[in-house]
This record gives sequence, C-alpha cells and structure tokens, in this order.
Amino acid sequence: MTTNKSGERLIEGDFQIEDKALDKQLRPRHLKEYIGQQQIKENLNIFLTAAKQRGEPIEHVLLYGPPGLGKTTLAHIIANEVGCNIKVTSGPAIERAGDLAAILTNLEAGDILFIDEIHRLNKVIEEVLYPAMEDFALDLVIGKGPSARTVRLDLPHFTLIGATTRYHLLSGPLRNRFGVTYRLNFYEPDEMLQIINRSARLLGLSIEKKAAEVISSRARATPRVANRLLKRVRDFVQVKKSPIATADLAQAALDQLKVDPLGLDDLDRQILRVIIEKFKGGPVGVSSVAAALQEEAATIEEIYEPFLMQLGFLQRTPRGRTVTQAAYEHLGLKFPSEKQPKMV
Repeated sequence: MTTNKSGERLIEGDFQIEDKALDKQLRPRHLKEYIGQQQIKENLNIFLTAAKQRGEPIEHVLLYGPPGLGKTTLAHIIANEVGCNIKVTSGPAIERAGDLAAILTNLEAGDILFIDEIHRLNKVIEEVLYPAMEDFALDLVIGKGPSARTVRLDLPHFTLIGATTRYHLLSGPLRNRFGVTYRLNFYEPDEMLQIINRSARLLGLSIEKKAAEVISSRARATPRVANRLLKRVRDFVQVKKSPIATADLAQAALDQLKVDPLGLDDLDRQILRVIIEKFKGGPVGVSSVAAALQEEAATIEEIYEPFLMQLGFLQRTPRGRTVTQAAYEHLGLKFPSEKQPKMV
C-alpha cells in the first residue's frame, strides 16, 4: 500500500499530520482566492455581505461532504471575511460537558467556534450545545442528587461552524439548529488544474501543464490529495535536479508511489483482485473480502469502496459486491464470458 511515514495512505482525503504545514502554506484566505464550489461561494458572499451590512453576527453554518474538499478552509475564510476570531476544536476533543463550557465561556461577541467532525460529539454534550446555539445561554448543573440545581450563564453572540463527513450521523435536533447548510462536492478537472497550478506557484515549483494534468488525474478530484501528490512530485523533481516538473517526471514519481492514472493505490487494486481471483468477480459479502485482506469490514466499506463505486469498478448488490467489466479492463484482465450479457 502507498503510505507516508506515519503509515497513512497518500490518496486518502482525511487530514494527516503532514498536511498541517502544507495546509497553512497553501490554504486560501479569502473567497476570491478559493477555487471551485462556485454555487457555495456565491451564496456565501451574499450571506456574509448581508450580515456585515446589518452589523449582525452570521448564523450558524454546517459544512458537509467527503474529506479533503475544503470544509476547514471555508470555515477560516468565513472568519477572515467577517473579520473575527476563530476558535478551532473537534468532536472527539470535547469529551465532557465541562470541556464545551470552558470553550464557550471564553468566546467573545462575534467569535466563530469551528467544530470539526461534529458528528462525533457525545449526545450529552449535544444537549448542552442546543441552548448555546439557540438562546446563547449555558445551562450548568451544580451539585448532585436532591441538592443539584441548574444555573444559566449568558453567552456572547457567537457563530458555530460545524463540519462533518457523515451528515447522516448528525441528530435531527442538531441539524435543525444550523441556519445555513452547504454540501461540498468533488472538483471538476479544470478546477483541479487551477488548484495544482496555484499550489505549485506558492511552493515555488515550475510545472508543465501536462504534469499538472498527470497529478490531477490521480488526485481523486480532491484538493488535499492533489496538494499531497504535488509535494511528492516536487521532491522527485528536486532530487532529479530538473528546473521544471515535466509530465514524465510527474508520472515517474507517482508510478513509483504506485498511484495509478485513475488514483487507485495498491489496496484499491488488491480489493478488486481478491474479488476477481478468489470469488470469481462476485457477488461476495464484504466480510469475506475483509477476511481475505485481513482488514476491518467497516474500513473497506467506508474508506475504500466509495471511490471504487464512483469509478464504476464495484457494485453493491443484495447478494454482495461485484466487480464490473470496467475494473477487469483497468487491471488488464479478461472479463469472463459467462458474465457477458446474453443476447435474446
């Protein structure tokens, strides 16, 4: 499998430790610099401009979609556009109601609280969050048993921006308390090229158009993956002492990383091959595939399968997973004649 030093896949959209410095260097700071998500940008521009004209804090915002598409970036852009402070945390980091209370009571009027992976908030903590979002008040329980009492603390008028990759895991009451909800989509090829060229410029890397196209085709329509692959290509170009990133160098770098022209890595291809070679192309249950690969079934189902299905290489049927003819062709294998549709 193609991994970085910490063992994480290069073509995963999820945030990785190595992305921290890269994101800080490449992250756009204003809407005009943000590439892609045109409809969201237009709506956000009107939403933010209207709030500024009225002199009011903006409504709570929920951003959702696959990892690596720019939810965190948009949260910071919103803060920059309205000129306010942003406090960043995540659902798993808020373990107790007291943790949330400490964060909320330290906010100032107009501040933005950004909670990444908000779907992972504990339900008890969600209950504390509801009055904070609706009434800008914090209800604290003092004491235990019969002597327990509730104290209400007023909070400054803040804005909560939540981000999630699992919209369906958010409870209905929490979803309903957001005034604005945006779904981020995968990027178009021309948008990916713009992002790669912008990132290359900021990294001080000269890059050919065809080299940018090579990276774009393997980046899974995801900016974070594109920037990560661009960084690897830059290293390759530097070691080869080339003044410019050419298509040949980009292809050689990504081939060495075993990321193929459609963005599949070793494990993606291994999943397809296991189903083809051990289970005759399917249908087969995900638990059987997981056992053959010594992976968790949930990992295959949630991390690997969505992209393979998006490419049309894998189908989920009532009887199990089936590999398509397109996947056979991509792997250079012959599609079995018995699976060919019969002429009537």
